Amino acid sequence: MSRNDLADTLCPVSRAIERVGDPWVLMILREMFMGRRRFEDMQRLTGASPHVLSQRLKRLCADEILEKRAYSNRPARYEYHLTEKGRDLWPVIIMLKAWGDKWLGTDGAVDLRHKTCGNKIVPKVTCPDCAEPLDARDISVDIDPALRAENQARRTGGLQGEGHDRRRASDQNRP
Repeated sequence: MSRNDLADTLCPVSRAIERVGDPWVLMILREMFMGRRRFEDMQRLTGASPHVLSQRLKRLCADEILEKRAYSNRPARYEYHLTEKGRDLWPVIIMLKAWGDKWLGTDGAVDLRHKTCGNKIVPKVTCPDCAEPLDARDISVDIDPALRAENQARRTGGLQGEGHDRRRASDQNRP
């Protein structure tokens, strides 16, 4: 499977990676969650070239993860805001931060604090029913029969990057 095929599968992880798995996209999201909204700030803080940043911002807007809003008419200037879809990526970014803190020695470079009580937080995945902390060994996976068939076809060579297209109508025009 090539990167271009990631969106054309039933696997939600593959489809999400196709949309937000690019390192520049993740850096832009990091800056958005830290309150940066303007192109110049994001360029300076991510190190992305103007062309790369412009392309990723356009894609994030097209995917309705960000919204572009004018803040000045003369000259025309814009800033970017997270949509609900974009805000739903917050757990992804903070879990990447937690992983970096634990495994790359970055602990303390950025602390997250709960605004209400002021305490430092460390993100954790917990069961929504019993609140028990979870890791991969605590989970069983149920795979949809259609995804199971797609995976089997890939294993046997029956699919050469041609998955099932379950994109919504709004996603159909996306390259």
